[in-house]
Amino acid sequence: MTQGTITVDTSSPVLVTGATGYVAGWIVKGLLEAGATVHAAVRDPGNAAKVAHLTKIADQSDGTLKLFAADLLQEGSYAEAMQGCEIVFHTASPFTARVDDPQKELVDPALNGTRNVLDQASATESVRRVVLTSSVVSIYTDAVECADAPGGQLTEAVWNTSASLEYQPYSLSKTLAEKAAWEIADAQDQWKLVVINPALVIGPSLQKSPTSESFHLVQMLASGAMKSGAPRYGMGVVDVRDVAQAHLAAAYLEEAEGRHIVSAQSADFFEMAEALRPRFGKDYALPTRVAPKWLVWLLGPSMDMPRKMVSRNVNVRWKADNSKSKRALGMTYRPMRESLEDMMDKMISDGAFAAK
Repeated sequence: MTQGTITVDTSSPVLVTGATGYVAGWIVKGLLEAGATVHAAVRDPGNAAKVAHLTKIADQSDGTLKLFAADLLQEGSYAEAMQGCEIVFHTASPFTARVDDPQKELVDPALNGTRNVLDQASATESVRRVVLTSSVVSIYTDAVECADAPGGQLTEAVWNTSASLEYQPYSLSKTLAEKAAWEIADAQDQWKLVVINPALVIGPSLQKSPTSESFHLVQMLASGAMKSGAPRYGMGVVDVRDVAQAHLAAAYLEEAEGRHIVSAQSADFFEMAEALRPRFGKDYALPTRVAPKWLVWLLGPSMDMPRKMVSRNVNVRWKADNSKSKRALGMTYRPMRESLEDMMDKMISDGAFAAK
């Protein structure tokens, strides 16, 4: 059945790891609405509150949802969920900037979890394609690196070489996980690997209490935490619904291959606030001015923003080439304002913050 412009093959079940996640939820929704049988791998299928949004979608769709317990770090835990699946979407990976032990909390789950899932794919005869949710941070660490990339913008040919456990460990975790995925994929010929590299994902969540760092950022913008000024921290942004559509295209377009930068546009914190202002400026303490770089540099450490990060990203324009995603996956992108307004509407209805 067709989902958007993609024809979803519903003849065999599909596995989605980390199915309660922000991006994964929209992938599951697209698959269920297309009539697919979705094997949703989650930590605890018995936690009704965590899976409620998925079961609700299933009840309203032509597809079938089957929940499976799985642990990223437990070898063999995806065997049952993967049985009979031709397509595997591996989305499970932690996304947070606030950790005490980056090796244990970021690198190990991302790297070993990817190895675990892909090794299981090689051991499951039915698997023909794996779609990996990576990130643009496996391509770069800081916006200043864009200028050094071919043609002054990031492309799929570039790899992150500057992240470390001490600096931007999340970026390191995504880089190591994707590299491991390609090593495993290249060592076999049973299944094909296709990778999605999204920029900062924004837009409405399907669950009530999403854990993605994106929501923390928007909450900071709208709650007054940046009322004195928002930094021009260069990044790319993309709507979660567009990211999900890219995954479906990567799974079901026969010719899809390699990595894909999935980003709607370049942006920064102040531009995001400006996009929200027409609808929400009256009721929420959105920043109305740009925070000067010297001030961000001075206060950065108190806001979990190392000075190195400030110097390499603030007042630096982020640039990436998204043409492959448009050409190979047929992507069209929602404007940032629409994505942010829909995100804010959902956060408000979920009680994420009170109006001023």
